[in-house]
Amino acid sequence: MTTTDVAESSNGNVPGRGPAAFKGDPGALIARTFSASIVAVTLVFLLNNHLTFWIGWPGLPVFFSYLGWFGYAPLQAPLQTGALVKAWVQFLSYPAAVLMPVALVMRTKHRSLRADADVFTAFAAYIIRMAFWAVFIVGLADVLISFLRVEGFLTSWVGEELDMQLGRPNFRGTYVHWPLILLSAVIAFFARGLSFIWLTLLVVVAEFQIVISRFVFSYEQAFMGDLVRFWYAALFLFASAHALIDDGHVRVDVFYTHFSLRGKAWTNALGSTLLGIPLCWVILTQGMWTRGSSLNSPLLSFEISQSGFGMYTKYMMAGFLVVFALSMAIQFAGYFLDAVADLRGDPGHKEAHGDLGIVPHR
Repeated sequence: MTTTDVAESSNGNVPGRGPAAFKGDPGALIARTFSASIVAVTLVFLLNNHLTFWIGWPGLPVFFSYLGWFGYAPLQAPLQTGALVKAWVQFLSYPAAVLMPVALVMRTKHRSLRADADVFTAFAAYIIRMAFWAVFIVGLADVLISFLRVEGFLTSWVGEELDMQLGRPNFRGTYVHWPLILLSAVIAFFARGLSFIWLTLLVVVAEFQIVISRFVFSYEQAFMGDLVRFWYAALFLFASAHALIDDGHVRVDVFYTHFSLRGKAWTNALGSTLLGIPLCWVILTQGMWTRGSSLNSPLLSFEISQSGFGMYTKYMMAGFLVVFALSMAIQFAGYFLDAVADLRGDPGHKEAHGDLGIVPHR
């Protein structure tokens, strides 16, 4: 083999050699299928949670009770035909969430691991952008409503009847917050240049106006502190997935810093699958398995703080954990693919593959 052949082989330009040979083999297909299935099952779980507790579908526990599976107590009355069909749809959606990624991966065998990782990263980034715009717009709108209510101006603006309705958490959540969240989803699709420096600035501004109003004007209301907590919680939970992309999380790096690139790739791959993704699933399943679970309960009841004239967004702060777990699970799936790609010597890593100690496939 000539020197030119060796150079072309290392660049993946010779069939069967270099990074080009890494695409489409069983290892890459399994990694891609695993990551896509994780994302799909997570989304199906959240969809089924919405169908069960918001729309009124039976849900898996009821379905398992109907069939007598997994030790669930039998139902006192059997499911009617329509409810049984819905229960089967919910049950079969989980194997479909595994089979569909398998079919998709098999149709795109030569797609690279990093290409899939980029898709997951973009998806997680969209969720975070949407959440950012939601807390920004909802926060401002809810503070305005709370201010007008506490000062007695709201009735003259919207009428007595609507004033009373806006004092009900489920009304304000359904007809004010949710439309604004949908608007945020649209804005996030087009406004892609998001920096969490802006959310940090908002927290500082919100805290600063409390200091000025309290010590200069001797004025303070509950909704002012609620806004600071609302944005502060969003800042730390929503920024987690973005910090993972940039390797910005604080590591206990007594060992990690001294690992080779290959050792870091193994650490990231195993950490994503054994620690990161399971943690996200623990948050979702423990918090949303039943109507009374720690995340479902405040969301379904539109829980608010004890101060009747504070912000009506406390229930949304439970939703922050859902956004955190979902965005992190998706990002961990992409992180896993990037780590596997590093182990395999695929192109795209910021450092030279030679440092990984990998010999291209022949």
